[in-house]
Formats: sequence, C-alpha cells, structure tokens
Amino acid sequence: MTIYLLRRLFLLGTVLLGLSIFAFSLGYLFPGDPLQNFSGLRYLDDSTREQLTLAYRLDGSYLQQYLAFIQRLWHGDWGLSLASQQPLLTEIRQVLPATLELTSYALLVSFFVGIPLGILAAIKPDGVIGKAISAIAITGYSLPIFWWGLLLIMVFAVGLGWFPSGGRLGVLYEIPPQTGFMLVDILLSDVSYRQAALQDALRHLLLPTLALATFPTTVMIRFVRDAMLDVWEQSYIKTAKAKGLSRLQVLYRHGLRNALLPVIRQIGLQFSTLITLAMLTEVIFSWPGIGRWLIDSIYQRNFPAIQAGLMIISVLVITVNMLTEILHTFFNPLARKR
Repeated sequence: MTIYLLRRLFLLGTVLLGLSIFAFSLGYLFPGDPLQNFSGLRYLDDSTREQLTLAYRLDGSYLQQYLAFIQRLWHGDWGLSLASQQPLLTEIRQVLPATLELTSYALLVSFFVGIPLGILAAIKPDGVIGKAISAIAITGYSLPIFWWGLLLIMVFAVGLGWFPSGGRLGVLYEIPPQTGFMLVDILLSDVSYRQAALQDALRHLLLPTLALATFPTTVMIRFVRDAMLDVWEQSYIKTAKAKGLSRLQVLYRHGLRNALLPVIRQIGLQFSTLITLAMLTEVIFSWPGIGRWLIDSIYQRNFPAIQAGLMIISVLVITVNMLTEILHTFFNPLARKR
C-alpha cells in the first residue's frame, strides 16, 4: 500500500507539473503582450514594465520565467483581472464556494437517489419496475442540460411561479459571508430573518441542483444496476442462496458490500462531470460560481482570469480523482492485491 501511495503521489506531481507548464505557456499563447497576460495590468508605463520584467524574469530564459511563475503562484500572486483590476485569487475565493456548494448537493442527490433506484432495478431487471427505472435513466441520460434547465425555468419559475429563476438568495436578505456556502452562512448568522432566508435559499437552490443532478443520477442508476447484476451471478451469492438465506439477507450481507465498492471510484468521475456541467448550469440559473465567472472571462477576453480559472478547476478535478482512487484501493482488497 505504501508503494502504491508513493506511485500515486508521483503521478499527481507529474500531472500538476504538466498543468503548470501548460498554464505558463498560455501567457505566450494568448494574444497580446505576455507581460500584460501574466500581470493583468491594463496600462503599463515604462518604469512599471521594467520592474515587472525583472520580477517575472522575462529578460531571462524560459526556465527562469517558469520558475518565477511557480514562485508567484506559491506566494499567492496570481495577477490581476483585466476586467475588474482586482486580485484573481480574491475573486476565485469569492466564486469557488458557490460552485462547490452546487456540485456537492447535486452529487449527494445523485447518490441518495441513484443508488436505491439502481438496486431496485437490479432486483428484478425484467420486471415492470426494473424496465421503468431503466427507461427513466436512459431518458435522463439523453437530456441536454441547457435544454433541461431552461425547461425547468419555464415550467416551475415562469409558468407556476413556485421557484425563482436564478441567483442564490433574494435581494431582501443580506447574509454576512463566512464560509462562502450560503446555507452554512445562513445557519451561522445571527440575523432575525434567518428562517425566512434559509427557506428562500433552498428555493433558489432546488432548480439548479435538480438540473445538475439529473445526468449523474442516471449514470449512477445504470452503474449500480450493472454492478449488482454482475455480483448477483458470483459463486458466493449462489452459495449464500443455497444455505437458505432469504433474498433480502443475501442482498444486504453479500450483494451490497461488494457491488457498492466501485461506487467510491465513481465519486471522482462524477465530480469531474459535475464541474463541467456546472458551467452551463451557472449561466442558465445566474448562479455566481466559478463556471459563470470563467465563461464571462472568456467573453471579456480576460486572459489572466482564464489562465487562473483553468488552473483551479484542473487542480480540483485531478486532486478529487486521485483521492477517490486511493480510497477505493484502501477499501477494496482485490484492488490492493492488483
């Protein structure tokens, strides 16, 4: 296990090294002045340009420039946004919690809904319930998220008026930010309208969470169903049935424990998918997350923000995938043996 962890950490370091080289090269691949792309300053006079050239080692080799780039990242100097002239790291800290909140709730919905439905579909796959769940899963898997999100807004926000069409919280409520997670901040606040603000935040959260959770939920249903059917044909399951155990006992004692082990690995895969789909969801529902911030930066040709956003999202996805892979190996004896 120690050798496996060392190999995984070495792989993580190699991937992050390649990512940092790619991010550094974007300063030269983007149109415009490389010094402006690295610093984010709109206007550079001669003295400022000379100082930044020395600080960024632009008068040296590419290796010296890359080492200076890594040093700036390590010390939190990610440059300024061309649009707002604010530090990029400050803006990322403001928008990243909103994306993590939305993806976390969508991931929880996919697990709490997808796993039971997948198990139910695997119990009698040729029955009416099994076929109905499989049909729903295929339908949800085929829905484009931009069309599905707009349909939810048209029906439940515009048509019925049950939920708001966008945002995280109504303009009537002001919650002091503490963690960046809206529901947590509301619970930690001591305002008099905390209960009403919590209900309003939940109403704002429901539609984007439902839209974002649809695809991973259908994937989880199909994955758990196939895993259960595969485990159900193993010899130890047949032995347990021969001993006289009921179907429910076999399912609980032997089937679930082995079929749900690969679900740990699915956390990383679904998180990667959710981060990608969250960009579209945040634009549709005006959710102030890093996906919407990154797409706005692309429209604004805000090259330093694009560079920083790609680095943050890539590091987040790579780290989560690596951690789930390690957890799966830790809990799965067969994976450790391999």
